[in-house]
Amino acid sequence: MLLLTLRRILSLIPVLLITSCLVFFLIRAAPADPIGSMTGGKKITEETRAALVTQFHLDKTLPEQYLIWLGGVFRGDLGTSFRLRQPVGALIAARFPTTLQLVVMAALLAVLISIPAGVIAALKKNTPVDRGLSLFMVFGVSSPSFLNAIVLMLVFAMKLRWFPSFGAGDGFAENLYYLFLPALALSLTMVALLGRICRSRMIEELAAPYALALRAKGTPPPVIVLKHCLKNTLVPVITVAGIWTGSMVVNAVLVENVFALGGVGRLLIDSIKASDYPVVQSLIMLLVIIFLSITLLVDLFYALIAPRIRQAGTAVTALGGGGNA
Repeated sequence: MLLLTLRRILSLIPVLLITSCLVFFLIRAAPADPIGSMTGGKKITEETRAALVTQFHLDKTLPEQYLIWLGGVFRGDLGTSFRLRQPVGALIAARFPTTLQLVVMAALLAVLISIPAGVIAALKKNTPVDRGLSLFMVFGVSSPSFLNAIVLMLVFAMKLRWFPSFGAGDGFAENLYYLFLPALALSLTMVALLGRICRSRMIEELAAPYALALRAKGTPPPVIVLKHCLKNTLVPVITVAGIWTGSMVVNAVLVENVFALGGVGRLLIDSIKASDYPVVQSLIMLLVIIFLSITLLVDLFYALIAPRIRQAGTAVTALGGGGNA
């Protein structure tokens, strides 16, 4: 397992380097004036412009700028924001907790809603309950997160006034109340996807020979469903949930913007508009790292519960070593 973990981590290094290179150069391919972002569009003297160009290494070639930025990243220095004139690391650290709380809350809601919905749909197969839940799942899969956010805001915040329409709370408990609606909007796609997987897998497990044997022995149906079938059903559900949690980190950018939460999503959009290169490239790389890290953890978790994957990885490594010998 340790060897498999090391191999997975090492495989991420070239991916991150290639991604950082693409992000850096693609951002600068867009027509923009970073000096105008620094000065807010105000007129400045040529001496001031030249000083800003030199200070932020804009007088160097793009490959040199990339190496300077990459070297700073390895030292823990993400640079200084063109627009806000503050360290990028401090800006991200101040806003990231809101985004993290939103994503974690959305993932928990998705799991807590989708698993019971999928189990009920499987137990009520081909009934109005199953058709209603299946219709909801189809709608959830096809509806983007930002549209869910707008609809939920119109209904529950502006029409019913059950939840606030924007902003975040002061304390942790109050923040949960403010984040419930955005988290629900962010989780609906994941709810629908996990619910469909849970339903189809539960139907298969209920028809499996071991479930039929337990039923023939007189085992109570709740024991069969909860103790035996559900355990086997959760393996693919948890795997997909982990992967989609990484995707929700990206989708949270749009949901944060709709509800004006003030997380890294809002910071990213404002920085893109202002051509704030250091903030944009650092935030995009942060989202990529989070996504890859969650995918790595899911991969390792799956290898842990499915020993055949771990054994296959070990066998491949052994064969490679034998070939070199």
